[in-house]
Amino acid sequence: MAMHINLKLHKLYLMILVASKVASQPMLHCPQNCGNLNIPYPFGTSKGCYMDETFLITCNHSSTTPIPRLGPDNIMVLNISLDDGELLVSSPVVHDCDGAKGNHQSSIEEKGLNLTRFSISPSKNKFTALGCDTVGIFMGYDKNKNRATTLGCVAICSTLDEIMKNNGSCGGTGCCQISVPNGVYGFEMQTWSMNNHSPVRDSYPCNYAFCVGEGYYNFKTTNLENLETKSMPVVLDWAVGNQTCEEAQNIGSYACKDKNSVCLISTNGIGYRCKCNNGFQGNPYVHGGCQDINECNMKPNPCISSKKCQNFPGSFKCSCPKGQKGDGLRDGEGCRHINDKSIGNLILIIGLSLSLTLLAVVVGCINICPQIRERKLIKMRESYFQKNGGLLLQQQIDSHHGSSERATIFTVEELKKATNNYDEDRIIGKGGHGTVYKGTLSDGRVVAIKKSMVSNQSEIEQFINEVVVLSQINHRNVVKLVGCCLETQFPLLVYEFITNGTLFDHLHIEGQACYNNKLSWTTRLRIVAETAEALAYLHSAVSTPIIHRDVKTANILLDENLTAKVSDFGASKLVPLDQTQLTTLVQGTLGYLDPEYFQTSQLTEKSDVYSFGVVLAEVLTSKKALSFLRPEVQRNLSMYFVSSIDEDRLDQILDSDIVSDANVVYIIEVANLAKRCLRLKGQERPSMKEVAMELEGIRVMEKHSLGGANNVSKEETECFLKVGSPTTNFNVDCGVGSSSSSAFSRFYNMQNQILESLGAGR
Repeated sequence: MAMHINLKLHKLYLMILVASKVASQPMLHCPQNCGNLNIPYPFGTSKGCYMDETFLITCNHSSTTPIPRLGPDNIMVLNISLDDGELLVSSPVVHDCDGAKGNHQSSIEEKGLNLTRFSISPSKNKFTALGCDTVGIFMGYDKNKNRATTLGCVAICSTLDEIMKNNGSCGGTGCCQISVPNGVYGFEMQTWSMNNHSPVRDSYPCNYAFCVGEGYYNFKTTNLENLETKSMPVVLDWAVGNQTCEEAQNIGSYACKDKNSVCLISTNGIGYRCKCNNGFQGNPYVHGGCQDINECNMKPNPCISSKKCQNFPGSFKCSCPKGQKGDGLRDGEGCRHINDKSIGNLILIIGLSLSLTLLAVVVGCINICPQIRERKLIKMRESYFQKNGGLLLQQQIDSHHGSSERATIFTVEELKKATNNYDEDRIIGKGGHGTVYKGTLSDGRVVAIKKSMVSNQSEIEQFINEVVVLSQINHRNVVKLVGCCLETQFPLLVYEFITNGTLFDHLHIEGQACYNNKLSWTTRLRIVAETAEALAYLHSAVSTPIIHRDVKTANILLDENLTAKVSDFGASKLVPLDQTQLTTLVQGTLGYLDPEYFQTSQLTEKSDVYSFGVVLAEVLTSKKALSFLRPEVQRNLSMYFVSSIDEDRLDQILDSDIVSDANVVYIIEVANLAKRCLRLKGQERPSMKEVAMELEGIRVMEKHSLGGANNVSKEETECFLKVGSPTTNFNVDCGVGSSSSSAFSRFYNMQNQILESLGAGR
């Protein structure tokens, strides 16, 4: 009876074993292709033919040629690679056309890919913008469908000769390309014209934006007139499961079924993939899928003589004829005749010599290896110090004039201790050129330590530039440089620690306790006035003028008293006194960039003025400089702000909190100043010194107002906002009495007197 039960259990075990094998293997007679696409397991087109729903390929037979699509994502599949763990899929091209050649076609709505499992390969794809007046935006999403990154690419050109010089190159003239970041599981793209196609409408009326696998697109000038394709191939990384190789083996769901296969870590960090061992080829995901490669049947044969080639599973062996020695391979020496009759003695001598040499090396290492390591460490730090511009920085610090304190050069150990070995909990921000940590020095000072994640010489120069710039500055509204460390691969800057976040945080971050109280109008006005004063100082008061080049609310820090501190000089430029402009690679932040600088690459002080004008608009409206959540006409704040003033709609865009908190005449003055800063031509903008003077004048007037201008009714305020400027006939346009009219007259008389006195005083 017991034997009978054991036999039943044994049969049941065998049935379970067979069932598990069948479940992990494709069924017989599974379709091997869909249209022109070969579909290897773990991918499949029907139940029982794929490993799980992740690998389902839906074969659409509605057209003449069947179209394979990736499961629930409904994305057209172009190729499946088992060896590389890659999928080639079709991705849309976003375009925006105008003019006769473009037939007024438009495709500005968001388009891209939405993936449920596989990620966009960061090393195999490029985001590309194409056109002569083009902005392309790439918005990447992580595996949880949260916005992970936003990248911008700008392509400009004017003449055919200029374009022809760069035919085939995507360096910014007609074509711009940037790498796709890591960890992107979906993306959306947008493109638009910076100047409504007006400069190039007749010749190149279209903008294009697309993501494309590296090597699948080469720029041609004819593409500017018409890019006929509506899609581009994009490379996805795919993998099996969510486990590592070891975890999968332990829980019995290991996908590498063939004994001649190896498990590899996934390139996107999730799951794993399988590959046939060297000397084998085929499908490692099925039993018997990896077949031996018979190298002896290859053409040309790897051996000198095909008769002397012997194949083994996963390898082969070449031999030489009698009387010859060598490896028998075609490359190298191959086979050669043996002439030396004393080979045995020679081998004995060589072996003895090697043994003695090895013994001497071991004894020597025991005695001198610690010293060698110490010297190597010292040399490595010296090398880093020189590579990171240490000699230049030391010279700059030593020659620094007009400052009672000098920047300190810290050691590696000091900053490691200050940040608890760069603990992730100490990270307080990530900027365009590095990561910032909060640290405490041995003397108790709390500092911000910026670890510059540089990868090429140009970024090293930006780091050096930041130190050079900051070492010249001594201003209460500019973040103070405490020192630096140059002994590491990635150089470090040490700043004073600013405790109260950034102006951007206070304007836009809601729901955090430290930012719950909105900035009052008086505080906002003081912050922008202090910022303008700092920028004016950089432009005119230091020995060599400095253009910040990345003025934005995120680079205006606030201390415990909400005092403004201008920061992040990684993109700044020193301007020789005999030059008024510099030709330089365009850098900055989309939404704040000067359009004139955008198009000409000519950097002037007025580029900072434009960016500051965006900051003023941001402060007045509490709206972000660039937002894709707003309607298209409102997406770019600077354009929307100027058009609102021109169309007497300023009341619709201002932050309602400051309108109720402040005197409307001062808001109007700041708004008109912002509009002047945002003029497209740099020469028509005021200087930063003039901007600082006007803001300080408005502050003084508000502080010392006699009250006449404050006594304005709600109806008069609304009318005044719609009129847009008090230089018009206010009592005619708004129908107010003489008392209000005289109040505004006193306001402007006072303004002119204060501005004149400030100008004379400076």
